[in-house]
Amino acid sequence: MSKTDSAAAADATAADATAADATSANVTVQRPAASRKRWNATDLGLIAVFAALVAVSSIVPGIPVGALGVPITLATLTVMLSGLVLGAGRGFAAVGLYVLLGLAGLPIFSGGRSGLGILASPSAGYIIAFPLAAAATGYLAGVVIRRTVKFRGLWLFAAAMASSIVIVHGLGILGMMVNAKLDFGKALLADLPFLPGDTLKNVLAVVIAVAIHKAFSDVLVRRVK
Repeated sequence: MSKTDSAAAADATAADATAADATSANVTVQRPAASRKRWNATDLGLIAVFAALVAVSSIVPGIPVGALGVPITLATLTVMLSGLVLGAGRGFAAVGLYVLLGLAGLPIFSGGRSGLGILASPSAGYIIAFPLAAAATGYLAGVVIRRTVKFRGLWLFAAAMASSIVIVHGLGILGMMVNAKLDFGKALLADLPFLPGDTLKNVLAVVIAVAIHKAFSDVLVRRVK
């Protein structure tokens, strides 16, 4: 074999080794990304804890508002907190678990109510909205945590308010229109008293969420990197 052939063979061997190393590196990089998508015992524990928080906040005696008697409760505080802390998937799961348990018969809706009959009440739109609002807030919170450093609390508040107004209040109004047979104007007026309280609760939820993210930096960040 000539020197030229030997050199060519050596180059080919080096190229194969480089390609093999690159493939191995790709596999090594991809495996952790795939594993992050799986919920572990910690995730399931967090889902259960936040579902319990929503339940406890809902059964605390509320303040009935207007002729329809839809109460102001602390539920929206813990719903938004679930999304802000857990993100879209786990936040939806936590609040969805709360809703499913209530529909199944546990007296964990406001006023100790439970069962499928709640879906025929004026409160139905708000209850249906809760898991969706937690998911939307969680998605937006993930974007905020990933992309911002300054004014993070302000952006998280904007995320919570957007989800609250569009989803919670939007579906709440729709529920009153369907179940209480109100026109849009009357349903909107019936919903307005909830807005100031929800704004204050969103402020508190953001303060708590920011503190949690500072203390446990990977609780949400690891899922959006």
